[in-house]
Amino acid sequence: MDELDLRLLERQADICKALGNVKRLQIVYLLRSGEMSAGDIAIALDTTPANASQHLHAMKQSGILDSQRQGSNIIYRLADPSVLEACGMIRMVLREQLKREQSILQNTISLSDGELRR
Repeated sequence: MDELDLRLLERQADICKALGNVKRLQIVYLLRSGEMSAGDIAIALDTTPANASQHLHAMKQSGILDSQRQGSNIIYRLADPSVLEACGMIRMVLREQLKREQSILQNTISLSDGELRR
């Protein structure tokens, strides 16, 4: 692997780490319909402004979010809408995993039920 590939992998790991929190994923989905203030994000997440601010800062540092000050408010938006697509793809993978797990569980239960009936 060349140096560019390694740098890309490091950045990818940074973004994945920044998204590795339920509140941060909620922020991504909140911002899919447009900009929001930090205060509105905190309210939507049912968390304190300080907690929301920590999440927003981490996401901005990793390049997931952009922000701008409007008066006393800081307004956040997704830096690149492709983040939503990436999250959507991961959700599709997870849905397929869940379907397989449910199928295995149902087959296991069916086998157990059959053994109990004997």
